[in-house]
Amino acid sequence: MIRQLALSAVAVLALCACSSRQPPPTSSSAASQATAASASASANNTAAQPGTSNGASSASIRSAADSPLALPASSQWQPGVNYDVVSPAQPTNAPPGKVQVMEVFWLACPHCYALEPYIRAWRKTLPSYVQFVRVPVMWGPVQQAHARLFYTLEALGRNDLIGKAFQYIHALETRTGSESILVGSSPGNTLRMQEAFAAKNGVSAAAFASAYGSFDVNTHLQQAEEIQQTYEVDSTPTIIVDGRYKTNPEMAGGEQQLIELIDFLAKWDHEHVQRS
Repeated sequence: MIRQLALSAVAVLALCACSSRQPPPTSSSAASQATAASASASANNTAAQPGTSNGASSASIRSAADSPLALPASSQWQPGVNYDVVSPAQPTNAPPGKVQVMEVFWLACPHCYALEPYIRAWRKTLPSYVQFVRVPVMWGPVQQAHARLFYTLEALGRNDLIGKAFQYIHALETRTGSESILVGSSPGNTLRMQEAFAAKNGVSAAAFASAYGSFDVNTHLQQAEEIQQTYEVDSTPTIIVDGRYKTNPEMAGGEQQLIELIDFLAKWDHEHVQRS
C-alpha cells in the first residue's frame, strides 16, 4: 500500500499510530518519490547477504500449539501472549554462537522514540552472545525516505546522527507546523533537506549525496523491504529475536518489560538453540 507525504509535520506525528494500516494524512507528491526510490533500488540492488532472509517466502506467525519445538515459556512470559513464534524460524546473519536481536523501527514513530532510551541503556550491558541490529520499516514513501536517511548515515559511519535525527523529528511539537520531518515534496527536496541536516552535523553535501544513492544503501533498502515482508511487520517498533520470536512493547506490557523479555528470549535461545 503506497502512503503519501504528510500535509504537515505536526499532523504526521499527532496522528501516526506506527501501523501500516493507519497512515497519516498525505499529499500526492510522495507517490512519485516512492516510484523513484523503488526504481533506483530495482536497478541497483542485489540479493540479500548470505544468512539473511531473502523474502522468497514469508514466515507465518504461529501459536505455541502449532510449533513442534520446545518454547521458552515461563510464568511471566507466555508464547502467543507476550510473543509470537515465527514458523519456520528464519536465518540471520549473526556470527556462530550469537543471537540476533532485530528492531524494526521508523524514525517518525513516537512509540519507537519512547523505546529509544530503554534500547540505549540496554545496549550498554548486552551479553557477549547478543548481536543487535536495526532495520527501518519500508511501508511507504515517508518511511522509505527515512530508511534511506538511516542507511546513508550508517554508510558514512555517522550512527551518532541517527539519534539526532530521532530527536529532530520528535521535537516538532516545539516548532511550527511548516517545519520538516526531513521528507520533502519530491525526491530532490528530500535529498536537500537531509543534506542540510547532515551538513549542520559535520557531513559535507557531496559526501552525503554520494552515499545517499550508493549501491550499498540501495542494497540495504531492498533487504529491509524483504525483512518487513518476511516477518509481516505491520507496526513499529517490532522486535525479532533470533529469527524465531516476534514481539513489541504492547505484547510485553511496556518498554521496560520488553527489554526484560528480549533478555529472556535471547538467553533461552543461546542456551537451548545455539548450543544444540
